[in-house]
Amino acid sequence: MKIFFNVILVILALLAISSGITKIILMQQDVEFFGKYGFTKPILIAYGAAQLLGGILLVMPKSRIIGASLVVITFLISAAVLAMEGNIPVTIITLVCVLLLGVIIKRSLNKTTQQPAETQ
Repeated sequence: MKIFFNVILVILALLAISSGITKIILMQQDVEFFGKYGFTKPILIAYGAAQLLGGILLVMPKSRIIGASLVVITFLISAAVLAMEGNIPVTIITLVCVLLLGVIIKRSLNKTTQQPAETQ
């Protein structure tokens, strides 16, 4: 189960990082797609930076919950835009990623609450 968890974690982190980078470098497809829904270039760059930061924080155990939460927010925004576009298959895939991120958050929360308190 640990190997499966780590594989999912790496896949989601790479997905967030690559999605963030495409927005930061203003790939034409992203500019056109998100532009239809009011995303200006500066907003798209900030959105991409949030995805990139979330993906990076996701791989580090001490910041995993924050990173996963940040990626969840950005993926939910993407899912909403994709649904408005009518791209239901990709919307469903994005929502599955959100659910997997929820599992990562839950598991990370369980690990932090199970650790014994440090003695002084």
